[in-house]
Amino acid sequence: MRYGERVSLIEARHLREFCRQLSLAGGASATASDLIAESLVASNLRGVDSHGVSLLPYYVAQWKHRDVDVCAEGRVASENGGCLTFDGENAIGQLVAAACCDHAARLADGYGVGVVTARESNHFGAAAFWAQRICQGRRIAIVLCNASSLVPPWQGREGRLGTNPICMAVPGGEEPAWLLDMATTTVAANKIFKAFNNRTPSIPTGWAMDKEGVPTTDTDAAYHGLLMPLGGYKGSGLAVLVEILCAVLSGSAISTEMGGIRFHGRPVRVGQFYLAIDVARFMPVEEFGARMDKLIRVLKSSAPAKGYDEVLVANDPERRMQAERVKSGIPLDPGTWERLANDARELNVPLPPLLVEKP
Repeated sequence: MRYGERVSLIEARHLREFCRQLSLAGGASATASDLIAESLVASNLRGVDSHGVSLLPYYVAQWKHRDVDVCAEGRVASENGGCLTFDGENAIGQLVAAACCDHAARLADGYGVGVVTARESNHFGAAAFWAQRICQGRRIAIVLCNASSLVPPWQGREGRLGTNPICMAVPGGEEPAWLLDMATTTVAANKIFKAFNNRTPSIPTGWAMDKEGVPTTDTDAAYHGLLMPLGGYKGSGLAVLVEILCAVLSGSAISTEMGGIRFHGRPVRVGQFYLAIDVARFMPVEEFGARMDKLIRVLKSSAPAKGYDEVLVANDPERRMQAERVKSGIPLDPGTWERLANDARELNVPLPPLLVEKP
């Protein structure tokens, strides 16, 4: 297998180990490398490729430029009842997220509700991975984070907000009964970056604007432009809500004070918000589960709209995709594979075995 050669499919376990070895070689600790590999591959398995292993080359570049302190682990800055502030100290985002999730779960078990804000953190992958870590069969979890200012406020044409995702996981046994992970923009920024890296000439209508604030379908103009808020002023308002809880409340960087994973010379300074609610403080977990099942059955009982075969709820598509990719392997697009392979060559990490290769 030559570096830069295109790849069709790779088994999750091989991709996970490859990412772990690449992270270790890039300077991350063993604990951080495990978390990075697990969280990124989990996103690929769910079909959320924008937050999968395509992010790892950006992380490695950050570590190389010392924009992230790979030796830091973060610390508890304050704790008061069910509320805690965590100072990430510019550590790897997955390390900070794991600590914050565990603190939120601990506080919820003790107080019924656990609220954790994090400051001075870094990119942690997909919020869904961390909401599931908190959920664990008995807790409702909400995870938010702010992001680089690539989104204008409503009626603006300069970036002041991030994609600022909102994620909620609801317990339902081994897997969440309901799991929503959405950006407050029409699409995640990584979808546009992926299109740019793969030299895709155009993107769908409604994804982005050029740098003058004019809607565009040109990938290059979108890459150098702005993301479109979800639902106009409503998405913009939700993004501000996330900014308040993640940045203002935590004491982290606000809006344009943030850096980004795609340029170097300054820390990113991400802010995050983790909320854990112990369902058992309100009713028996089994009763809650039955009520959630009822809600989902009611939603799915609706007659499908024209053009659809069934009604789906949040996490249905991702659950089905995961089952398929566990069985058949994870596809990597040529651009992502090329960047991973280049990093592997530079760091002397062997490439993983593939299920299918294409020249």
